[in-house]
Amino acid sequence: MAPSIRQWGVMILVFDFASSGRVLWKLKERVHSIYEQRAEHHLLLTHKSHVVEGRILQRLDHFNGRSKDTIPQKFIVNEAYWKKPDGPVFLYISGEGPLSKYSVLAGHHVAMAEKHGALLVALEHRFYGSSVNADGLELLSLQHLSSQQALADLADFHSFICQKYGLTDKNIWISFGGSYAGALSAWFRGKFPHLVYGAVASSAPVQARLDFSAYNKVVGQSLTEESVGGSHECLNSIRKAFVALEAALFRGKEMIVVKDFRCCDVPRSPEDHTELVQNVADIFMGSVQYNEEGVMLTIAQICDIMTNQSQGEAYDRLVQLAAMYRALVKEPCMDISHQHTILSLNTSTSGSFGFRQWYYQTCTEFGFYQTCDDTSCPFIRMLTLQDQTQLCPQLFEIPEHTLPMNIAFTNQYYGGDQAQTQRVLYINGDIDPWMELSIVHNGTSVDEDRAIVIHGTAHCADMNPTRSGDKPSLRQARKEIERHVVMWLKSAAREHEL
Repeated sequence: MAPSIRQWGVMILVFDFASSGRVLWKLKERVHSIYEQRAEHHLLLTHKSHVVEGRILQRLDHFNGRSKDTIPQKFIVNEAYWKKPDGPVFLYISGEGPLSKYSVLAGHHVAMAEKHGALLVALEHRFYGSSVNADGLELLSLQHLSSQQALADLADFHSFICQKYGLTDKNIWISFGGSYAGALSAWFRGKFPHLVYGAVASSAPVQARLDFSAYNKVVGQSLTEESVGGSHECLNSIRKAFVALEAALFRGKEMIVVKDFRCCDVPRSPEDHTELVQNVADIFMGSVQYNEEGVMLTIAQICDIMTNQSQGEAYDRLVQLAAMYRALVKEPCMDISHQHTILSLNTSTSGSFGFRQWYYQTCTEFGFYQTCDDTSCPFIRMLTLQDQTQLCPQLFEIPEHTLPMNIAFTNQYYGGDQAQTQRVLYINGDIDPWMELSIVHNGTSVDEDRAIVIHGTAHCADMNPTRSGDKPSLRQARKEIERHVVMWLKSAAREHEL
């Protein structure tokens, strides 16, 4: 017997945001593939007749009236819970990766759709997954990849769904998104308030920032949080381990490092050294960002290893941790070649799972470069802003000096953390590094009830299906989210009656 959606305690959103290294990208692709197979095998047995997948042809450039070029965009609809004809519409916005059927089959928004009779619709982001033309990753085509174009896609998709299902103004739209897609959810409400009545924005980095050194500052803080298994002893051990790693790399002990960390290649350049350090640091960054969400080792597990003095010095424990990571992702060695990273980012085929596309968006819109330029960083200061921004001209012919202007425009266009939008609910976990770029404080007057901060939870945890081990703070947050959604639906119904 196939498990019900509520029993299916798996992750649906952990794949939706980039780390600055390749470790999490590889993990994202692997886990996405596994869960998509499980969705096909288990969930669709009972819901296949209600799930419709299709394509909509979008204008490649919504802002050029003379352009006739189009781009295919994948969408998924689940009618299983819809109370026709006037039930609400819950729009799931996809981020920088393939759109999964999980988006309309599992998660807190799906549970609310079942309770409130909503039609579930989801749209894949242009240039990601299968929503890309054959030449879509060529430099000339990438100019049409932007959050502004993505919001215009959502507006056209709104019209398409309304026509396809005969919707009227009685069908109230609520948007949902996590991480980058969470920012899109907030921005869609801000730019198209006549189309979406309310928006839930989980772990949404609405403030673009070039040097996101605060990311690793929060990683360090979270590794000391006792309520999730961290400690100052753990953080100190991590710092010592990375200092020892750096010393080994720069004192002629490269071959020992290669053997210890089972590197696929011998580091041949300073860039290879940085690549190695970044990939090892990613293990900690990923574990904090997705703590207790079943994807990486937890903070408690990491700290158990890093404080276990019976396993040798701090460096030895770091080696053990890297071995555990390789076993988790089933990789025989750790790829530390910077040249391989460049080749991955330069691929112009659609099989790159979003690595190239997202880096392009960091150069043109967001920055978000997770550096170690701040002294509070738990790693070593090899992870610099320059290492990451220099790829923008190399890969996309975007001069480094233009990046601050690109990011300033994004914040000016959307309002950053000063956006004056109504009926946008921002949810963040207090150990998630991305909360630094989100909205975590309530506003004044009309926007006084807009932020929920969940103690002890990580990235997009509120969007996942309910599990027996969920923290009380997470359970309470989901109740508060639903309270807002219900309030919006009632308010919209009253406005329609007037």
